[in-house]
Amino acid sequence: MTTHLPLFVKRDLDGFFGLFIDNLVQLLLIISLCITFFGNNEATTSLVYGRILPGAAISILLGNIFYAWQAHRLAKKLGRSDITALPYGINTPSLLIYFFFVMKPVFDRTGSVEQAWLMGLVACLGSGLIEFFGAFVAESIRKNTPRAALLSTLAGIAIGFIAMAFAIQIYQRPVLAMLPMGVILASLFGRVRFLGGLPGGLIAVSLGTIVAWMLTGVQVGLTSAQLTLPPWLLENAMSVDAVQQAAASTSIRLPHFYGAELWAVLSQPANWIGFVTVIIPMGIFNVIGSLQNIESAEAAGDLYPTGPSLAANGIGTIAASLFGSCFPTTIYIGHPGWKALGARAGYSTLNGLVITVICLTGLVGMISAIIPMEAGSSIVLWISLLNATLSDGFASAASST
Repeated sequence: MTTHLPLFVKRDLDGFFGLFIDNLVQLLLIISLCITFFGNNEATTSLVYGRILPGAAISILLGNIFYAWQAHRLAKKLGRSDITALPYGINTPSLLIYFFFVMKPVFDRTGSVEQAWLMGLVACLGSGLIEFFGAFVAESIRKNTPRAALLSTLAGIAIGFIAMAFAIQIYQRPVLAMLPMGVILASLFGRVRFLGGLPGGLIAVSLGTIVAWMLTGVQVGLTSAQLTLPPWLLENAMSVDAVQQAAASTSIRLPHFYGAELWAVLSQPANWIGFVTVIIPMGIFNVIGSLQNIESAEAAGDLYPTGPSLAANGIGTIAASLFGSCFPTTIYIGHPGWKALGARAGYSTLNGLVITVICLTGLVGMISAIIPMEAGSSIVLWISLLNATLSDGFASAASST
C-alpha cells in the first residue's frame, strides 16, 4: 500500500461539493442578511461584494490550504494514505450572533452601514484573538475532558442543526432534490459505480441542475402559450432573469487591508467596550467547538495537534477582520463524515480555491442562480448523518471504557 497522499483523489470531488455547498450557504446568508436589514442599495452591495466577500475569501483560502497541508504532513509522518483534512469555513453561529447583536444594533442606532461594518470587524478580530490564544491552553483542556463529553454534543448538533435543515430543504422541493438524493444513496450507501468512475456528488449536482432548467424551459413554454402554470412547476423552476441580474453584477473585486480603519475604531474603547459581552462568549464558544471537532477527527483515526490546528483557525479569523470580513471562521463539524466519504486533502484545497474565485468575482449570486441548492443538499445531509452516527458511536465507546 502506498504511503503517499495524492493531491487529489476522485472522492475529493464528493467531499468538495459537500464543503462547498456548506460554505456557499454561509455566503448567501451574509448577502441576504445585509441586503434585508441594511437595505438593497449601492452602499450595501458595495460593502458586501467589495469588502466582506473578498475578506471572507482570504480567510477561507488560508484555512483550507493550511489544513490540506497539515493532512499531507500527517500522512507523511504516519506513512498513511487515508488521512482526511479538517473541514473549515465560516462559523454559522458567530455569523448570526455578530450580525444581530453587533452589526444590526449599530446600524439601527447610527443608520450607517460603514459603522456597522467597522464594529463587525472589531468583533471578528476579538474572536480571532481568543481562538488564537486559546490554542495555547486547549490541549490541557482536551486532555482533562472525557472524550464522551466532547463528542456527545456533536451528534445532536449534526442531526438537529445540519441534517434536519437540509432534510427539510429536500422534502420542500422533492422534484429537484429526490433524484440527486437517490444518486447519493446509490453511490455512497449502495457503493454503485457510475460510468467512467464519475463521482456520485458530481452526477447528483448535475442531474439536479438539469431537472431544474428543464422545468424552467417548460415554464417558459407554457407562459408563451398563455397556459396556467401548475404551482409545483413555479416552485421548482429557476429564473432566467435572476441569472441575467447576477451576470450583470459580476466584476473583479480584490481584497484590501483595513488595518488602519480597524485601529481607528479600537483606539476609542467607548465605542466597542459594550460588545465585549458578546465577543468573549462567542470566542470561547468557537474554541470549544473547534476543540470538539479535533477530538472527533482523532476518534476517526486522524490525530491532529491541537495547538497548531486552533492557532490556524484563529489566524484565519484575524485575517478575515483585517481584510474586510466581519465573520469568524472555524473548523467544521463532520470530519468523520468526510473521511467515510473517501475525501482526503484535495477537497479542502479545491474548496478554498473555488470559494476565493467566486468571492473575488462576485459569482456567488451567479452560482446560486444557476445551480439549485437542493441539487447538493443530499451530500451535506449524508455527511451530517454519518457524522452523527460516528460521533455517537465514538462517545458511547469512550464512555464504556
